[in-house]
This record gives sequence, C-alpha cells and structure tokens, in this order.
Amino acid sequence: MDPNTIIYFPCEGSSAFTMTVSEIQRWQNSFTVYADRDIPGMKKSFLQRALEGKSMNGREAFRMKFVVRISDCPVMMKFDAKILPRSLNDDWPNFIKLISMTGVDFAGRVHDVDDILAYITNWRNVFELDQVTGKIAVFDGRNFHPVKNHPPVLLNENLLLDHLKRMTRLRLRVCDREKVQIVVETGIGLGIFSGKHIRIDSQVRRLTAHALRCVITEEGATYTHIRAIVFALPIFSKTIGDIQIPDVYHDFVNEFHKSKYCGRIPVLIVDHDMHELAVAIACRGFRVSELNPADSHGVFGEYWQNYGPAVEEKLALTTLGLLVQHHLINRSVLDDSRYHII
Repeated sequence: MDPNTIIYFPCEGSSAFTMTVSEIQRWQNSFTVYADRDIPGMKKSFLQRALEGKSMNGREAFRMKFVVRISDCPVMMKFDAKILPRSLNDDWPNFIKLISMTGVDFAGRVHDVDDILAYITNWRNVFELDQVTGKIAVFDGRNFHPVKNHPPVLLNENLLLDHLKRMTRLRLRVCDREKVQIVVETGIGLGIFSGKHIRIDSQVRRLTAHALRCVITEEGATYTHIRAIVFALPIFSKTIGDIQIPDVYHDFVNEFHKSKYCGRIPVLIVDHDMHELAVAIACRGFRVSELNPADSHGVFGEYWQNYGPAVEEKLALTTLGLLVQHHLINRSVLDDSRYHII
C-alpha cells in the first residue's frame, strides 16, 4: 500500500480515529522483545516459536512469565467502546506503548501446569489426580479440578515472591530502557488466575503488591526515564453494609501505606481504568506505557474473537495491538533480531 494512504477507523468522518499506512508501519517496526537471560532455556529459537503460539505445556509456558513484549500501540477507543477522535496532527498516539507480559496462573489449566507444581507444595492433596499416572487429572482437554473439601493450599511463598520480583524488575527495566516516563500498571494475574477457587487469591494479591513495592523501592533510584508509576486498579468487589470486600485496589493501598513507602519514584494507586489514564497522560506529552496481562501461549489477544471477556481481549478490541503485536499481521514479531536476552 501507498505509505501516504489515510485510514479511518471505523469510517471516514470527524469522529474517526485517523492514521496513515506509514504510521502503522512505524508502530509495527517498534516491536521488541526482552527476556530474562537467567531463566533456563531462554533462547531466541524458543521465543520465536512461543510468539507463534507454539509453546509447550508446562516448562515452556512457565518460561513466558519472564518475557516482555513492547511496542508503540495507540488506543483507538476507551473501554466504553467510544471511538477516540484523532486527526493526523494529533501526536498523542505516538506516546503510548503497550507491554505484554504473562503473569502467574493458578486457574488450573494444563498449559500452565508448572505454575501449580512449582508454587503449590501440596498440590497432590488439592487437585484430583490421574489414578494411572499420579499426575494432575485433566478434564475437558485442559482443566484441573480441585478436590472437594481439600486442605488449605500451601504456597511456596519464598519462590513465588522471588519470581514476582524478577518479573517486575524485568518489566520496569524494559520500560526505562524504552524511555517510558509514566508507567501505568494493572493487576497482572490477579483476577481469575489468582486462584480464588482454591482460596489463595488474597495471598497472591498481597505477595504481588509486596513484590512491586520492593522492586520500586530498591531500583527506583536507578531509573533514568521513569518519573512515576500509576496503578490502575478498578474496584469490582461489592460492599456489604459498611464493609468493603477486599479487592486488588485495597491490597495495593494497604501494602504501600503500611510500609510508609517513601521511594524515589512517586506511586499513584487509583480506582480507574488504564486507557483513561494512559490517554490523558499521553495527551499531556508524556511517554506512557500500558500493561497487557498476556496469555502464556504467546499470541496477542488470544481469544479476542470472544468480544473481550478479559483484559487482553479488551485491549485487542480497543487498541492497535493486533496490528503491532500479532505474529500473523506484523512480521516484526517473529524477527529474532528484535529479541534481546538481558
């Protein structure tokens, strides 16, 4: 296509999000991968296969937690599905970067079996087992079922906390390396993946908030470009009488308040969605990042055809993510010269 071709989304008009082919190509060309060199098996050949959706169950899926994908990624509509009008003179879309990173997964699915095996020390007593192999039984081709009235889950908190810190450290270093000024984070692995069905969600939220605070406190002074970190954590839990059922927002507030956080990097925790925040920040001329809680299969959006049942799918429907981070659309995704093992 002619690089000067103008594209209107969803159609030509004053309320359209307007862009050119050359802009899309530039956004696609910004795609980069960073991976933790200290993770066994972290090679470019693995990354290329994983980003094509071919990571194997278990060890390879587990490895994806230590991989960051980042690219320019304009937001075309907020989560209310209303188009953001944009003319070619508006520069704010060029200030938004999207980070895709997998979180810990306790939902109980065969692809992420190593999360269960690594972090739950008494998994044999928690999940139904295959009577022949002694492994966790798989139902409907992918799911694990907890045993009825299973004992309390015993988490290997030290290992989980260490890995959560490692993931956070990599993600924030990448943001700084990519010259992000305002980092907008959301809860990664803190929804259905936090293990509510086996009653460990509160524990996982607490450890995640603790890991983030520790890394920001320890490494904040080393960042060259990051000026502030914003946690976009909408409150979804209900209030019963005067009692607020704990949510991700409250766990993060408690972690930073009780520790009397006074690190070099300012932290803001808000009951708001990340699109609203990222667009407002970008419109003020700051380079901002959003966090996509990615699937360990490595394909952007994964189930976006389901019309947005989760955050990653909503990002696929409201941003240019499919154009810039999906391997079937952007050739840069499988270009291993863009992979940095650091």
